[in-house]
Amino acid sequence: MKQRHLFFWQVFVTLLGWLLQPAASSAETYTRDYGGEIGFELQVYPTGVIPGVRFETDIDDFSTFHLRLGAQTIRHQDFGVHDDERGNGVGASIGYKRYRKLGYEGFSWSLRSDLWFNTLDWTDNPGTTDEVSGTTDVLVLQPTVELSWLFLPVSNLFVTPSFSAGFEINIQTEGEEVGQGFIYILGLTIGRRF
Repeated sequence: MKQRHLFFWQVFVTLLGWLLQPAASSAETYTRDYGGEIGFELQVYPTGVIPGVRFETDIDDFSTFHLRLGAQTIRHQDFGVHDDERGNGVGASIGYKRYRKLGYEGFSWSLRSDLWFNTLDWTDNPGTTDEVSGTTDVLVLQPTVELSWLFLPVSNLFVTPSFSAGFEINIQTEGEEVGQGFIYILGLTIGRRF
């Protein structure tokens, strides 16, 4: 597990050095004719699904700030602490996105952090005479790095596939401990620019 974390941070630092500088542009100045976007975002990962509504607003010609409100369905199965962990949650995300070129189309990277209020039902030794079950309420901090590519197939409409990696960190637990750790997520956002 420590080697996976070390590898993640090495890749992150390498990419960060390359990504912090915008790509060269022949334009001396650039003014966008819109101020942000709103879209439906769907993320999937090996143990869950996260639908949400994402709002994004400009900071400058290369950067945006985003907010996401969402819910999630969690199915840790036996990847968590217990033999079966499943539940639901609601939460919000804040983040910073940096684009590689003027006009915002193409590649971007984001730093984002989610805060989730989850309730998980867990079971140990399911289907046996030793079966034990319970419920845990957990507050989860989920910092991630996101890589994405923005397409504009029609004027003012966008499609953005993404890949995120980071960590789920249980910061407050009421009940038995439940799963946490490294996470990777595939996402798709579809929406309208304004």
